Amino acid sequence: MLRIGLLGCGRIGQVHARSIMALDGATVAAVADAMPEAAAALAAKTGAEVRSVEAILTAPDIDAVVIGTPTDSHFDQIMGAARNGKAIFCEKPVDMSVDRIRACMEAVDKSGVTFLTGFNRRFDPNFASIRARIRDGAIGPVELVAITSRDPAPPPVSYIARSGGLFRDMMIHDFDMARFLMGEEFVRLHAVGSALVDPAIGEAGDVDTAAVILTTASGRICQISNSRRAAYGYDQRIEVHGQKGMLRAENQLESTVELATEAGFARDPAQHFFLERYEAAYLAEMRAFLSAVTGGTPADPGIGDGLRAQMLADAATLSRQTGQPVDIPAA
Repeated sequence: MLRIGLLGCGRIGQVHARSIMALDGATVAAVADAMPEAAAALAAKTGAEVRSVEAILTAPDIDAVVIGTPTDSHFDQIMGAARNGKAIFCEKPVDMSVDRIRACMEAVDKSGVTFLTGFNRRFDPNFASIRARIRDGAIGPVELVAITSRDPAPPPVSYIARSGGLFRDMMIHDFDMARFLMGEEFVRLHAVGSALVDPAIGEAGDVDTAAVILTTASGRICQISNSRRAAYGYDQRIEVHGQKGMLRAENQLESTVELATEAGFARDPAQHFFLERYEAAYLAEMRAFLSAVTGGTPADPGIGDGLRAQMLADAATLSRQTGQPVDIPAA
């Protein structure tokens, strides 16, 4: 039985705890959180012990850690887990600093521990099916990828201030998905953004509406659009165009029921937010982590994928600030 220490008992920590409890071969053995009430509540649900972060990182009875704490705490926790030989599942972004991610990569490589970066959307059944069909040649060589990601409402401005900005906090998922689908690294990026949803977001130095164009060395193109507002629910769509055709994944709606009257056709809104939309993806993601730890299968996405996504997010932030395209260096 794989004994897991869960760092962070907030919303995402609770998601990962539910996934672990739903899978065979692992248990939540210990939890830690800066808020004692949150740790106690999740411990009661999982049967875990409440311990400090340091106690979990150094405990001989903990085999792996799941890191769902604020991003600015990831570096120390990754380094501590690697130093103590514990497998690591870390939520995105790995860190806000590319240099610190590289330092984490060195520590992980030196220790030989399993590391999986929490880009859960790779495990969505629809998006995973698109990638599998691309690899099977269903549409021939990919020429154009279009990714739409829009949240139902913006987060509090207090969150915006420490998030690293839309490109590092929100669009980083789409940067990883673009790499996942394109199969070729991007070499150039041009980003634009505005604060159209909430002026306070602009006053905090961020944007809530953005678009990015990425190109590969061979000229393949990806376009990504993000918004912090979608009146109709959580908007998550992907379209991949290739030589022989197109693959497309539409939104997941609250139900598949459609009403047809003389006024036209009406369907339910999209599912409200990421917890509902990506429930299956979170479970599949944790299953992949457990398989990598116990079965020796490669951890994918790994820490290198976290690095590449962060490099794209940094480049987008710079491009939006300068108004100029930015070349993407090799990792």
